[in-house]
Amino acid sequence: MTSSEQAPGQAQRWVLQFCHGYDGPFLDCARQYAVLFKDTPYKVCTIYLTGTPSAEVERGSASDEVIFLDYSSAQVRGLKLAAIRDLRRIAASRNFALCIAHRFKPIYVALLGSDLPVIGVHHAFGDYKRRSRQLFANFFRKRLALLGVSNAVRDDIRACLPDWPAERIETLYNRIDVEAVQAEQVSREQAREHLDLPQDAWVVGNVGRLHPDKDQATLIRGFAQALPQLPDGSLLAIMGTGRLESSLKALVVELGVSESVRFLGQVPNGRRYFKAFDVFALTSDHEPFGMVLLEAMAAGMPVLASDCGGAPEVVSDPSALFPMGDIVGLVRCIAIQAAFRGGSKEMTNRLGNLFSDAAAKERFWQLAAVSALIGSTDMTVQS
Repeated sequence: MTSSEQAPGQAQRWVLQFCHGYDGPFLDCARQYAVLFKDTPYKVCTIYLTGTPSAEVERGSASDEVIFLDYSSAQVRGLKLAAIRDLRRIAASRNFALCIAHRFKPIYVALLGSDLPVIGVHHAFGDYKRRSRQLFANFFRKRLALLGVSNAVRDDIRACLPDWPAERIETLYNRIDVEAVQAEQVSREQAREHLDLPQDAWVVGNVGRLHPDKDQATLIRGFAQALPQLPDGSLLAIMGTGRLESSLKALVVELGVSESVRFLGQVPNGRRYFKAFDVFALTSDHEPFGMVLLEAMAAGMPVLASDCGGAPEVVSDPSALFPMGDIVGLVRCIAIQAAFRGGSKEMTNRLGNLFSDAAAKERFWQLAAVSALIGSTDMTVQS
């Protein structure tokens, strides 16, 4: 039964999705959860706590209705009483079955501002390290279930809430609309022309903020050491900006590889140009998941990652993983890929089987927490 095929006398059922904001990756996070209810009896109302109204965000949210509360970051510090009142008013306005809230502040507001079952989605480590948050979660545990975007995040939450049953703290991986992302990506030739990269070079790519958490310094050092083993004219291309830009550029000069490292700066809609790279390398320090890895996989290229956080769950292949900060291990991984010079069909299959919208939808409706919070009678889904 679809949302347009309600039984006689049955009020339309809704899911309330509550997001802190739509900056960075969080607009796509909203989309990811909204499409879980496509072809089900539910409509989705997505609320953004912060952020001004935007037609582009409305379209990107993939929701039946979008509400912008338009609070500033300063206004949602402290007790957030106004936001709680707003949420209470919206929750009473229609027949909501449950709330999906992303990050701790929306979870806090949703639990205090409604009587709805709440599925809290956590995108980072350490959200329940504070004793006050542990007490809050325990107080509301009867109508709260928690999801981590990776097993690493899930296990971090479980360690902080040891008395919770395992089935109330589970994993639902981040994912992408594989076909949409691939349709958006331009050809290798077009991508290299746009980024001003030579058509015949072998290119290691990296995308992310130039920040200590992303550890591009290790990537630069590893690439410099691997360079004698790589094809002539090989390049490292780093897409992004940040506070470490000048120090990373100084490191390139210090290592004598200025001719082999390109800083591409901030590239609007950068994932369109991922096919410019021959291999993608992520050297981050405990990335909770690593969405950029999925976008690189969608471009059909091999990916390398440090073996911490959620990245090993995405990459899986031991030969493509290296210990965090280990330059020798990174050199080995880069050299292997340079010798192999090809994409990975297994990785492409993995993308579809684990990290696609379809895979997430199947997994979501099988979660014990979903059944516990909204009841087995609500779980008929049109496949």
